[in-house]
Amino acid sequence: MDTVRIGCVKYLNTLPLIEGLASWRDAVVTSAVPAKLIDMLLMSEVDVALASVIDAAKNRGRVALLPAGMIGCDGPTMTVRVFSRVPLEQARLIGADTDSHTSVALLRVIMSRRFGVSPRIVDYDAREHVAPGESTQPDALLLIGDKVETDPPDAAAYPHTLDLGEAWKELTGLPFVYAVWMCRAGEEGSIPVRTAASVLDRTRRHNATRMDWLVGARAAERGWDASDAADYLGNKLRFEVGEPEREAIVRFVEECAALGVCEGGALDWAV
Repeated sequence: MDTVRIGCVKYLNTLPLIEGLASWRDAVVTSAVPAKLIDMLLMSEVDVALASVIDAAKNRGRVALLPAGMIGCDGPTMTVRVFSRVPLEQARLIGADTDSHTSVALLRVIMSRRFGVSPRIVDYDAREHVAPGESTQPDALLLIGDKVETDPPDAAAYPHTLDLGEAWKELTGLPFVYAVWMCRAGEEGSIPVRTAASVLDRTRRHNATRMDWLVGARAAERGWDASDAADYLGNKLRFEVGEPEREAIVRFVEECAALGVCEGGALDWAV
């Protein structure tokens, strides 16, 4: 079989989906931040990618979702959070972590539906701690990934926080899906993609049986406290695509379409 190129993220939250893939001889695994993966997929740099849901919505007809695994939650996410100097309804300028597109779209939905406001959202370089081109410091920051736990903003300076997964659950009663395995449209039936989907599904199922090992082996090297990592991977996150998750994706796309973030309509799923 031809080599399958897989694009993914190497945050702690992806380990239940990708741990062990390096031993698959017919695959090459490439890591990037979530926001980069959709371009890698569309430019044929990878064949399958764990890409953002909002990117699938913005590229409807160009990608197909594979029900082999996802990154989601059914309540608090822990690692998709807003940190604010002021009460959230008073925030007028929010710096958004450039690593994720779905989280920024979710922020727009929550700010509109929960607080009735539409703040200006600008790019924020979470590694350099700056909002390029802005003369004033943002009122609030949206951060994603391991850095939320390992390098959070000073609590005294940012006393107001909001977990976007929890806010979505309170708004809709649904889980939330940040990213799903996907391929280019028309290739979901190809042997390489079908094989990849099967291996990815099997990898997820296997890793679900050894979550304690994953935490013990990988949490410390990513700067996580073991007990926090165990709660995060074992309780907070969801990795299997079911009917509630499909429904949640439909609702999210509808909410984003209402704000003009993307066009409405169903996304394409591989069988």
